[in-house]
Amino acid sequence: MTEEKKLQIVKKLKKKIFERYNLNGMSDDALETAIEGLIIEEVKGEYITIEERVDITERIFNSIRGLGLLDSIIKDDQITEVMINGPNDIFIEKDGTLFKLEQKFDDEKQLEDIIQKIVGQAGREVNQANPIVDTRLPDGSRVNVVLPPISLNGATVTIRKFSKTPMTIEQLLKYGSITREVAHVLEILVRAKYNIFISGGTGSGKTTFLNAMSAFIPHDERVITIEDSAELQIEGIDNLVRMETRNANTSGSGAVTIRDLIRSSLRMRPERIIVGEVRGGEALDMLQAMNTGHDGSLSTGHANGTRDMLRRLETMVLQGSEGLPLEAIRQQIASAVDIIIHLSRLRDKTRRTMEISEITGYENGEIQINPVYKFEEDEKSTLERVSGRLVRTERPFINDYKLRIAGINEVI
Repeated sequence: MTEEKKLQIVKKLKKKIFERYNLNGMSDDALETAIEGLIIEEVKGEYITIEERVDITERIFNSIRGLGLLDSIIKDDQITEVMINGPNDIFIEKDGTLFKLEQKFDDEKQLEDIIQKIVGQAGREVNQANPIVDTRLPDGSRVNVVLPPISLNGATVTIRKFSKTPMTIEQLLKYGSITREVAHVLEILVRAKYNIFISGGTGSGKTTFLNAMSAFIPHDERVITIEDSAELQIEGIDNLVRMETRNANTSGSGAVTIRDLIRSSLRMRPERIIVGEVRGGEALDMLQAMNTGHDGSLSTGHANGTRDMLRRLETMVLQGSEGLPLEAIRQQIASAVDIIIHLSRLRDKTRRTMEISEITGYENGEIQINPVYKFEEDEKSTLERVSGRLVRTERPFINDYKLRIAGINEVI
């Protein structure tokens, strides 16, 4: 049976379901039985395999009670990203490669109904007055929605999927992102409460890396996480408070921003504050928190390199307070941030840790950076496969004050 034929059957039988049954009082089992009966009635005298019948049943059921064809896509753990450009164009990323699916939504209305289900599950709102929203699925996958007339292709949905099991340091070692020596160094830095920033481009694995590093946080500490849409999967911390921003309602009020949550968290006796990602003026509040006794804070930011991350922090702080002189901002950054870990997605689609640097202070109008580990590519590398590893630079680790007050005598 062709895909087009399946779509016709699904559309026709879905219409019959709505005409014949009261779905509000109908159990899932009864709905499934009704769908199977209609399929037999529809294809009477025509050969249909068991697999095709199951597929059609699932599509109709999911379009009524679930997220339509998105359910089967989301269940596939090998798919890492879903891109929907209107009802007719669905792309997925699998093993680092983009594919276009043959499947389509019935029409624009079906896609918009699914969008409303996704957004409603997270208590968010999207409509013509508020056509752009960031939200999440129940499994933590990140969702961005843009509706017409802003999106000219029709409703656009981008889903960044996250693994059902949180990333661990052991997995990072297995993937070659870090070495055993670096993993030990990261554990020491987290235990000693260094303020750490993870930088990288889109899709470089910043949130994944942050999740893995959170395993080094002592389990008896009080940790507060702050995110635009909750993605972090921190485990093993009993005293964990998770907070998420909220968009303004249709009347333009009720918004709760990252800045609001950071300020509120300072009154909640945090031992560590983890901000999923800083994008704007909240960078100033984050730096002030790091500078006022909340050591061990962690965050991520988009950047193309370590120095670029510092420049972006300067720009973000200026967004939060335009009157601050650049020198004061740089001194604040140099005082607050201890370590920057830069990640990158290489040409062979692998995600690697490219550099681990310490911030050693502020001199001659510039923030001083000391690269401690750098990624060195092997001569064996090809266009299709990059090989190499993080190696220790010859520069000594300078900022060992927090190691000493934590009672850690090891040399990095």
